[in-house]
Amino acid sequence: QVQLVESGGGSVQAGGSLRLSCAASGYAYRFFCRGWFRQAPGKERDEVALIDPSRNTRYADSVKGRFTISRDNAKNTLYLQMNNLKLENTAIYYCARASGYYCSNDFPNWGQGTQVTVSS
Repeated sequence: QVQLVESGGGSVQAGGSLRLSCAASGYAYRFFCRGWFRQAPGKERDEVALIDPSRNTRYADSVKGRFTISRDNAKNTLYLQMNNLKLENTAIYYCARASGYYCSNDFPNWGQGTQVTVSS
């Protein structure tokens, strides 16, 4: 059974930083694309960053240069380092696992989400 558990969310002032973590269990972690998504109030969930098993990455334009996705296959953990946070980054952040190696696959497995709140 695939389990994804996020942590590291919280409240921060604009310009600050947070590091999200997502611990995975129940599958062969290193063979799957992983990703971070977010859902802001009143908006649909959208993609933030993806990383495949070869550590190729893809970022939403709005976070390029500020957010960094990484993975530790030995710890079965996915990370999202978020720097220079902006008010519009306030959202629930979810980690997810793709159905295969490639990040073009669908994402059937999701964590419960962690709240990130950025204030002025």
